[in-house]
Amino acid sequence: MRVLAIDPGTTQSGWVIVRVENDAIVEIKHKGITPNDEMYNVICELHPFEDEVWCEMIASQGMAVGQETFETCVWIGRLMQWSLMRGTSFRRATRNQIKLHICGTARAKDPNVTQALKDRFGVPGTKKEPGFTNGITSHMWQALAVAAYAVDYNAGRVK
Repeated sequence: MRVLAIDPGTTQSGWVIVRVENDAIVEIKHKGITPNDEMYNVICELHPFEDEVWCEMIASQGMAVGQETFETCVWIGRLMQWSLMRGTSFRRATRNQIKLHICGTARAKDPNVTQALKDRFGVPGTKKEPGFTNGITSHMWQALAVAAYAVDYNAGRVK
């Protein structure tokens, strides 16, 4: 089974496709930061009725939000539509759910999440000796956090 995990944005999204065996991520198959209008092509790499799409979801934090937040919500809806049209399940998790699970606190910041993922999966390594997370940068780290949450959720490890 594979999981496409997405960190959505207003114009582009960070994403990873991971291969899952025995309730664990065993390989990062593909990764990238792609313009949102090209994400359909990424979704088409999945096997309908076998693989899953997980996406970080916007949640109310009690503060006023701007146009960028609403634009991201529109793209989350499009990603859901494309996934479901292809017969691929689409699940959502809020940023706070992911941070709480990965770091043990919803107050964690992106660098805390990245460090927790490096602790779990290993550092990217070097060109000569690439690590498990080789090539993961910026928003791809947050997508990997979505993937880790998804796999742990499916395995019953999310509280």
